[in-house]
Amino acid sequence: MSGPDRALLEFPILSPEFFDSSREEIFPVEGLSPEALRANLVFPFYLGSELNLAFCEEKGLFFLDHLEKKLGQSVSNFYRAEQDFLLELIQKYYEAPLTSEEEGLAEEEIADVDLLRDLASEAPVVRLVNRVIREAVEARATDIHFEPLRDALRIRYRIDGVLHEVARHPKRLIAPVISRLKLMAKLNIAEHRLPQDGRILFRTGGQNLDIRVSVLPTVHGEGVVLRLLVREKRVLSLEGLGLFPDQHELFLHLISRPNGIILVTGPTGSGKTTTLYAAISLLNSPDRKIITIEDPVEYQIPGINQIHVKPEIGLTFAAAIRSILRHDPDIILVGEIRDLETAEIAIQAALTGHLVFSTLHTNDALGAVARLSEMGIESYLLAASAVGLVAQRLVRRLCPKCRRETKPSKEFLKALAEELPNYGEQVISYEPVGCDFCAGTGYRGRLAIYEIIPVDTILRRLILDEKGEEEMRKYARKKKYLSLFQDGLRKAAKGLTTFQEVLRVARA
Repeated sequence: MSGPDRALLEFPILSPEFFDSSREEIFPVEGLSPEALRANLVFPFYLGSELNLAFCEEKGLFFLDHLEKKLGQSVSNFYRAEQDFLLELIQKYYEAPLTSEEEGLAEEEIADVDLLRDLASEAPVVRLVNRVIREAVEARATDIHFEPLRDALRIRYRIDGVLHEVARHPKRLIAPVISRLKLMAKLNIAEHRLPQDGRILFRTGGQNLDIRVSVLPTVHGEGVVLRLLVREKRVLSLEGLGLFPDQHELFLHLISRPNGIILVTGPTGSGKTTTLYAAISLLNSPDRKIITIEDPVEYQIPGINQIHVKPEIGLTFAAAIRSILRHDPDIILVGEIRDLETAEIAIQAALTGHLVFSTLHTNDALGAVARLSEMGIESYLLAASAVGLVAQRLVRRLCPKCRRETKPSKEFLKALAEELPNYGEQVISYEPVGCDFCAGTGYRGRLAIYEIIPVDTILRRLILDEKGEEEMRKYARKKKYLSLFQDGLRKAAKGLTTFQEVLRVARA
């Protein structure tokens, strides 16, 4: 069996009729987690004494080695299956069935608020919600998605930046489960037309969780996303961020400046806050006063004054910055620049002797210039205050227990030659395999890739003259500042991640 080398179309299709016509009894394989099966989109099963494997994508065949090694038995037959059907099979054969109490919940859409509150407080629903949160924490998930579909309630975890479906429950559970989450977050369970945001304090496995809750009305009901924040989360050191020595030195130089603004850019969930906290933790000392303004406060650090913004009472980012400037800070961290007023005050603080850290949502480091210009910031103010522009993304780290050395692909070597022609080190390439340690995904944990651009005299002049991003990028390339893609290639060439992961988050 040549595994992935065989065309998918060579395999017969596994359909519901197969199970109806089979004379042999079908059994699941003991000792396999449904999370690993969903992550790889595979369904192993015994038909009589024969071991069979159904899959819907080519990556499912990479699960083969792990399965055969675990069982000490070769797979006899391979099948293709549609993803939805395959997920149904995993749930049917590998998930614990619902209790009779859960099955007994009313199927019709529930409109009565008192009844809804009663159902949401029923033991089966409470147990289900608590179990989902506990299992998400054990799986290292950062977010839980409760999504109402036309005929089911789908639950997905975001693990290492990628969504994995973990369960589907009957449609009748949508209203009670969503209502239970709204009750826990102290939201209005009678409101179904408008988005709502709340917060849940939850303890599991000895950890205190600060869960951010977002409710959004959809066509098939209200969807809920839970962002899981560990309150006692350990702050990474600057060395733990994944910076290579040249980047570490460059970043250290930026944060050692006595004043100015340093902007870290990237989409939501790209690790910007973690990077900034590593920086201020390093700068935290008895002779400096550091104040942070955040929404929410994700890390709690002794010796640092932290403020949680509350827009509903008028405590916005802009209002908080105005107030803290009267508290004689040396370093200010503004969680995010969202509007012109916040940007103006942050830049004024940087111009008056403070070191200011903040974040922006842009595609790359130099995109921060255009973003602030769109907000209404004058170019001379940005040119005078900016000392460093940083962009980052998170890529999944290869699982150290099951990664398998492989020959670098032609595409990888071509990209490396084009983007880093002077890269003279040996290229180490691994491929993801999948094991129990990584829940069958082949990856465990994440590391950051960076683009770090100091604002020097020439770049300051380009910003002031409003030369545009292309001119600034030419200058950055001339100075050999690495782009996100180039830094990702370096980390893939060191065997820390894969070329596919780099392409996923930072395609050139």
